[in-house]
Amino acid sequence: MKWKKIIIKTKADHEALVSDMLVEKGFEGIEILDNKQLSEEDAAKMFIDIPPELDESDDSATVSCYFDVDEDENEKLELVKQGIEELSCFMDTDGIEISLSETEDKDWMNNWKEFFKPFRIDDTIVIKPTWETLTDSKPGDMVIEIDPGSAFGTGAHETTKLCILALKKYMNSAGASGNNGRQRVLDVGCGSGILSIAAKMLGADGVFGTDIDENAVMVSYKNAEVNRLETVKSGSYESGKLSFLTGNLIDDAGLRKRVGLGKYDVVVANILADIIMPLSDVVREMMADGAYFISSGILNTREAEVSERLKKNGFEIVEVLRLGDWVSIIAK
Repeated sequence: MKWKKIIIKTKADHEALVSDMLVEKGFEGIEILDNKQLSEEDAAKMFIDIPPELDESDDSATVSCYFDVDEDENEKLELVKQGIEELSCFMDTDGIEISLSETEDKDWMNNWKEFFKPFRIDDTIVIKPTWETLTDSKPGDMVIEIDPGSAFGTGAHETTKLCILALKKYMNSAGASGNNGRQRVLDVGCGSGILSIAAKMLGADGVFGTDIDENAVMVSYKNAEVNRLETVKSGSYESGKLSFLTGNLIDDAGLRKRVGLGKYDVVVANILADIIMPLSDVVREMMADGAYFISSGILNTREAEVSERLKKNGFEIVEVLRLGDWVSIIAK
């Protein structure tokens, strides 16, 4: 579907007035771009470990709005011009620029796909986008097909690579919960389902994934099915299958009980330090004796902080894997 976009160049101090005016004029899908640093409170809410590098001397901003391509663009532009004129009573409007462009949903949602190509995690594990053809496969390769959609997790990020390598190394050494040597795996923050799928392909008896995003759960089911893995939508663990459920394990004791207490031989969480730390307060409830907790999404500057929290909660740090600026902490 095609859309038209009106772009208003203004000052950052005026973006709230401009965006409110657009809403009053009936526009939807307001987009604001500026160089303002996030407050510490907002950054914490968004779980941002790496703040963007911004030119704070640049006080410009753009406020954009969208409308259907079939609507009269001259009428829409006139509405915006009227609104800007009305705002002249409250702000300086002399330097404001208004322009028009056209875009499509597919531009927003699919352009990134041209940069996502098949790649190797190691000598035997390959990540392949569902829309790509694998040309360099080798006998014995474990190929994981992924379409992340709008969920996090292509496998290309360092943190995901670290988790997959840790799963490969530690799954077979975890103390199995009476499953003929096959481990039960819990994937917290499953995203696209890539770690759940990897765990199952690496020999897990069954995998249970959770995510606070309902869309991530939907994408995880789709990706599991693409990889011809059996799933179950009962919202409970079943041997030999993958199951995913929406919810917050940190805050919801009832959900932890539903997922299963004392059940899992391996728990993997590729999230962020600010989530892993409170997760470590409760995750042992769901872990079997001798189980491993694989955590990643941790910047190397937060390694000591996360390690201390794990130790405080009774964990022993077994190994720390590093790749780029990121670390994965394996605890027991």
